[in-house]
Amino acid sequence: MRPTGALHLGHYHGALKNWVRLQSVHDCFFFVADWHALTTHYQDRGEIERNVYDMVIDWLAAGIDPEQATLFIQSRMPEHAELFTLLAMSTPSSWLERIPSYKDQVEKNRELATYGFLGYPLLQAADILIYKAAFVPVGEDQTAHVEVTREVARRFNRIYSPDRAILPEPQELLTETARLPGLDGQKMSKSAGNAIAMRDAPAVVEEKIRTMPTDPQRVRLGDPGEPARCPVWPLHELYSNAETQAWAAEGCRSAGIGCLDCKQPLIQAIHKEQEPWRERAESYLANPKQVQWIVEVGTERARAVARKTLREVRTAMGLAY
Repeated sequence: MRPTGALHLGHYHGALKNWVRLQSVHDCFFFVADWHALTTHYQDRGEIERNVYDMVIDWLAAGIDPEQATLFIQSRMPEHAELFTLLAMSTPSSWLERIPSYKDQVEKNRELATYGFLGYPLLQAADILIYKAAFVPVGEDQTAHVEVTREVARRFNRIYSPDRAILPEPQELLTETARLPGLDGQKMSKSAGNAIAMRDAPAVVEEKIRTMPTDPQRVRLGDPGEPARCPVWPLHELYSNAETQAWAAEGCRSAGIGCLDCKQPLIQAIHKEQEPWRERAESYLANPKQVQWIVEVGTERARAVARKTLREVRTAMGLAY
């Protein structure tokens, strides 16, 4: 995950919730992709360290267990950069140029026309292949990146190790990614200013929910509304049980309840969800060296695996001298 600072509810429901589940059934590697952050935000050097550790604290608060999963920081692992360089020797540049996101984003912002941004998918492939990953948890919109990783591994094996595949081809572990709407009904995003942070204080959460826009046709309390038009309704679909949803929908359509009444169960549900996160985070915020130690231990654990793969890759390429 790219370090963008403190995470919001969209990050939790879209990824972290699934990571917490996966760590108990797979040998998981979760890393802070700070090099990847620099491919698009290479000028934002002032905040990256704080963003890295804010994000790790949110992972731990959400329930990621460093005893079960391996947590580390990408830039602390030069092995990733070495494998990226070695894979680049045999990867056609056309494979990277055809990635739709590259073309689209460069057309919008020529500042992104850098070698680093072009090579993003290959660095991502190195991130995956260096651990010989069997599965990569992604949403459907990210399957193209895993396909590129498979193609890179396939070509490497064909050229350098045709008798025994050194780099296994990973498969997508498709996850149902909840698209959590933000305070304005659009996708929740920190940059859009419509997010509820995982560790927002209860009073902040209440204020954000209470001031959310609702069905524009409910101008007065007595005006009937329609939940499908209301930005608040998707939050009910995620946080409220069937009984509460039925109450809110009926009250909206009949104008039997006001919009603030409708929002109150959501405020309570989000408070309940956030409470254990804030409790876990407090201990780490009070002891930042503990967080650094967790990352240090995870980095060394990852390094042992990465170095083993690199030895095999170097040998296959005739570089074991």
